[in-house]
Amino acid sequence: MAYQVLRRVEAEGAYASEVLYEALDVDMKSADAALATEITLGVLRWRRLLDFLLDRHLKKTVEQLDLVVALVLRIGLYQLRFLERIPARAAVNESVELVKLAHKASAAPLVNAVLRKAASEVESPLEPFLPTHLSRADQLGILHSHPTWMVERWISLWGEARTIQTMTANNARPRLSCVLHNPDFAADVSSELARAGMRSEPGRLLKNAFAVTGGSPSRTDVFRAGLFSIQDEASQAVPLLLGVEPGDRVLDLCAAPGGKTPVLARAAGSTGFVVAADRHAHRLKAMRAQFNRVRLTGVHLVELNAEQFLPFRESFDRILVDAPCSGTGTLARHPEIRWRLRPQQLAEFHQLQVRLFGNATTHLKPGGEIVYSTCSMEPEENEEVVAEVLGSRPAIRRLGVRMPAERLRPHLRDRSQAEGLFAGDGYFRTSPAAEHTDGFFAATLEREGSVC
Repeated sequence: MAYQVLRRVEAEGAYASEVLYEALDVDMKSADAALATEITLGVLRWRRLLDFLLDRHLKKTVEQLDLVVALVLRIGLYQLRFLERIPARAAVNESVELVKLAHKASAAPLVNAVLRKAASEVESPLEPFLPTHLSRADQLGILHSHPTWMVERWISLWGEARTIQTMTANNARPRLSCVLHNPDFAADVSSELARAGMRSEPGRLLKNAFAVTGGSPSRTDVFRAGLFSIQDEASQAVPLLLGVEPGDRVLDLCAAPGGKTPVLARAAGSTGFVVAADRHAHRLKAMRAQFNRVRLTGVHLVELNAEQFLPFRESFDRILVDAPCSGTGTLARHPEIRWRLRPQQLAEFHQLQVRLFGNATTHLKPGGEIVYSTCSMEPEENEEVVAEVLGSRPAIRRLGVRMPAERLRPHLRDRSQAEGLFAGDGYFRTSPAAEHTDGFFAATLEREGSVC
């Protein structure tokens, strides 16, 4: 299964998390599902290091091999180097059988020979294998399996120590965080997860968040009943920054996959008016299915291109622009992004984000507030977007982000304890290394003037 998922990721540009969700059978044993997931995401996270180690024993690089052979070699070496409970002999033999099953039996001797040589090196330190002529960014890029350009820019932005901490976090298994939709059912959710062999623990940031280990919570009855959803804690926090009140008109402009909309809709209540928009009809359909699962009604779904004129006659009290972005804050959860992203795309995302954000501000009521957010850690997509929009719209001013204290975990309700989240410059930021969440950014802005 790991091979099939990786093949689709590489050949079709699919996202591993989505393909895994489709592929993992409900009746599959939890241990088998966990192993397939571990191999798939582990190979993607460590691809550069794996290829570097494999290239030592090949006449041509892994990238030049047939995709089937390259994937089998990576899967085999990942097991040898990173999975302690799989014997080396089994990892090699199963890889040989896998390349045969994939109709590349002619490559079986190569797979066998290369993996046996690689197996003899798994206890050796990595640094002596690095060529002495490599730059520091290249060395770190190989050892921590990130592209060199990304390492170089992060070192220039943050320094080497924080860059290493971030890459280390990106290569760790992320917490499987969930959001409880109704705190009254916390005990029911916890009990069923325990009966299913899973462990739950409180969130690090938010009162209604919890993390799960030991299985797939989406297979439980309490999940199917809509009592909770799977969502990173940083993502959970973003809609709370908007301060929606009962009766508000609310626009969730880039709403898919829909995880933030329920918070906005429940805060607006039955007297509010909530629009969730997205460019793609199939994503709106998937959102509707999620809203049905969590028993959310009254949200108006609208298909639109937010880069163009927005088709709304009336303005909104609150707008959320969770903009499409590079996703560099989600590299632990979506490791394939690090190999697909190119540095020039950051400027492209910036232009897209400015258009989306700028369009949204024109539909904000006087006195209304708008939150701009991304799951990126790059200034071009964050602070620089906010600055450009502010520079072209004098009626818009920036506010400091704020979070209702009752939504935070008790230890964060003291402002001094939450300084990492609510920075002195007025932005909201999370870090995979510091908060063990996805890396998110958010800013709150207001249209000046009073509501008539």
